[in-house]
Amino acid sequence: MSDLPYRIVNRFMLGVFWLLRLRFDVRGVENLPISGGAVIASNHVSYLDFTFVGLAAYKQGRFVRFMAKKSVFTSRISGPWMRGMHHIPVDREAGAAAFTDAVAALRNGELVGIFPEATISRSWELKKFKTGVSRLAIEAGVPIVPMVVWGGQRVYTVDKRYSLRRGRAISIVIGQPLVPAEGAKAGRVMLDLHARMSDLLTQVQDDHPQKPAGPHDLWWLPRRLGGTAPTREGAEELENRVLAARRAKAARTAARKAAGRT
Repeated sequence: MSDLPYRIVNRFMLGVFWLLRLRFDVRGVENLPISGGAVIASNHVSYLDFTFVGLAAYKQGRFVRFMAKKSVFTSRISGPWMRGMHHIPVDREAGAAAFTDAVAALRNGELVGIFPEATISRSWELKKFKTGVSRLAIEAGVPIVPMVVWGGQRVYTVDKRYSLRRGRAISIVIGQPLVPAEGAKAGRVMLDLHARMSDLLTQVQDDHPQKPAGPHDLWWLPRRLGGTAPTREGAEELENRVLAARRAKAARTAARKAAGRT
């Protein structure tokens, strides 16, 4: 399996990171297996988290095959690259095929990357996890490697927040692998994973080398640290409103197309 497209994308993104003078602090790389399959589970705070997780694995000479929504693969721009990097398309209406493909990749010795929160957390704290991570690990008989990224929300995240300002600090911490016990239940494994990642996130947030520039710059910190980000409950309400608006827009678009065919 050729990874030339992946190497090209990695080189390109490293160039972008260099231009932005991003300051990376990557810890725990030794916790990534140098061979064999594993599920990489990361929190989600920015649109660049895929590249940050991939960068950490790249330092260990590994490539991560991410599970991503199918629409990214059908795009004329991103589609060829996503397929060339052997990522795994997920059709949310029929997810069984993606699960089967991910298990096959894991058994073939690949690293499969998943964001168990499914979407970016607007509170910057961990949301509830989907059980896909543990179900994959149990089915394939591989460990789960917890990873936490922090700082990417200051570069490019939801609600049209982005900045080209140079010198942002990006923290990445890789925790010790979690090996599901024989006969383990998916829900129990996810609770253990959530607890581990919560500890890692607290550590990364507390140790982050950069602080807000003033009251106007508190948006990227969670309430727990004196920031102005929504609470978990407020973030969930906001996300539900955004999703409802997207569904309504999609319905209107579909109705216009249907009307145009009649």
